[in-house]
Amino acid sequence: MTFNPLKEKGISLDKQIRSWYKIVKRPFDKHKVDCYTRTRQILMNGIEVEAWNFKHAFARFCPDADVCKTIAEIRRIEDTQQTTVNWMTPAEQSVLETTLGYEQVAVDLTAWLAQNEPDEYVKETFDFGLLEDFDHLYRYSQWAYMIHGIDPNDIVQHQTDILVSRPTQNHHNDNKIRLRKHYDRKIASPQTKVNILTLVSGEQQTHNFYAEHGMMYGNDDLRRTYGEICDVEEEHVSMYESLIDPEETMYEKLLLHEFTEVCTYYNCYKDEQDEQLKIIWEEFLAFELEHLRIASDLIKKHEKRDPEEIIGNEIIEPCHFESQKEYVANILINEVDKRLDGTDDKSYTTIDKLSDNWPSYEVQEKFGEDGAPTEKTIQLITTATGRDIVFGASKLIKKQSELIERGLEEIAQAPDTVSADDYKDMESLDIVEL
Repeated sequence: MTFNPLKEKGISLDKQIRSWYKIVKRPFDKHKVDCYTRTRQILMNGIEVEAWNFKHAFARFCPDADVCKTIAEIRRIEDTQQTTVNWMTPAEQSVLETTLGYEQVAVDLTAWLAQNEPDEYVKETFDFGLLEDFDHLYRYSQWAYMIHGIDPNDIVQHQTDILVSRPTQNHHNDNKIRLRKHYDRKIASPQTKVNILTLVSGEQQTHNFYAEHGMMYGNDDLRRTYGEICDVEEEHVSMYESLIDPEETMYEKLLLHEFTEVCTYYNCYKDEQDEQLKIIWEEFLAFELEHLRIASDLIKKHEKRDPEEIIGNEIIEPCHFESQKEYVANILINEVDKRLDGTDDKSYTTIDKLSDNWPSYEVQEKFGEDGAPTEKTIQLITTATGRDIVFGASKLIKKQSELIERGLEEIAQAPDTVSADDYKDMESLDIVEL
């Protein structure tokens, strides 16, 4: 189904204030929830945080008092929407369980967006980030199994493969070379603009979650793993946001944010199987249609522009969740050696073509001076159990062998950076015997 959201009527702003009992709802059951209900909930939390942050930024640069009042009204509503969405997470869902959900969002959402992205350069950038998120899922899956005794497939429900990719220790770059070529706001497709905003929102929220929750475990190696991957998420936010044309006006950006919210809530409503969440997506879609109308009126008034010139006249699908195993496996096999080339044209190259003075080598050397926590993760687990826990649990040894046969030794095994002698007292690791 397609429709023009600029022609739809939402719920008026004065009717969007809800009581605390409607704002804070009963969370989902982590034992029964579909994995893609969880990913939709995680993504929409990120979408709302981005919308809230942007409106605060807008207000700080806006000299028009009436516009600031309007933005403040909408921002307050969206803050309560974010509370509703985020607090659907149950209290008994551990940080690592939630983390696996975040990485499933990153993998399957990025893969979906890449396949539905009309701009080839933007698509290539999405594929590049996808390889890194895939490895993060693998590293966190090992910890979830070791700390909580969780088979990661209890969370991802066999919809997303759990497999080593380009090692996380190789993700750290000179952040300047993460910056990409931006689209031209005058000719870029609305699909491209919404795709990028959706991914920026998701990656930004992933960074924030790791930064705010990674310290909640007592194990120092796990805490360092969160710190290391959190740094990569900062790079991802820098990379994806740099694709946005910096010459977009604030009113244009406001319109695009509201349009992105309309599209993502509609996608969630259309796909959702959980009745409790479906009702929330439907209600918030109606809220956002009104926010979009207000943003449209503002750009007409202040810039004398037709909103359809910016967002088109139909809904866009930026956040459909389904298994992406085949697409991800193809990227993994064919593009694992891809790197940022660090030149002025902001293109990509392969590891064998990098010069000895590639800027990221120095960054990686400094960060990894005492070893990479994400590599120590694998050594800790194999030291404790004599095997790779996740491969054993997920039956992915065959896939590992296939990668070795294709000559991808870089991703087939972690460097032997930690010896068994370093971890003789395994009680300190809180390892669960299964």
